[in-house]
Amino acid sequence: MIVTEKIKIDHKVIGDPVLNVVLYQPEIPANTGNIARLCAAAEIRLHLIHPLGFKVDDKHLKRAGLDYWYEVDVRYHRSFKEFNDDREGNPKAHVMAFSKHAVQDYTQAKIGHGDYLLFGKETVGLPLDIRNAYPCYKIPIWGKVRSLNLSTTVGIVVYHYLHKMGRFSVAC
Repeated sequence: MIVTEKIKIDHKVIGDPVLNVVLYQPEIPANTGNIARLCAAAEIRLHLIHPLGFKVDDKHLKRAGLDYWYEVDVRYHRSFKEFNDDREGNPKAHVMAFSKHAVQDYTQAKIGHGDYLLFGKETVGLPLDIRNAYPCYKIPIWGKVRSLNLSTTVGIVVYHYLHKMGRFSVAC
């Protein structure tokens, strides 16, 4: 049982996740809800780095459509430093950052089992120092829009990598 913000919620625990999605200080509960649903469906661990732009409690989760939150293997980190300290137990896994400011397309990344896919805040993305610390990739945008929605971006990247890793041939 994981205790978060004075609420006890039973969560699924994935022993050896094929991928990890990391949200750096997410601001919009509906985006986090959609991403959590994707993580539950694909059996991927979700990491939430505080501060969050919303409260993780029953009222907010239901508003974001997460009446199945127990199906998500979610880990909370009080800071980016704490996240990095916590992942030291998985030294072979790499962190890959995603930003509209990156030069390389996400399809050029070399993905491995257990890797961490790091996404920034909806309004400002990842800080420059974090983008510079890790390989950073973008999703190409041809139209005249600033960026893609965070949950759309995570969905594109995750399912591309799952396909690339051969997960689509695994029986559901």
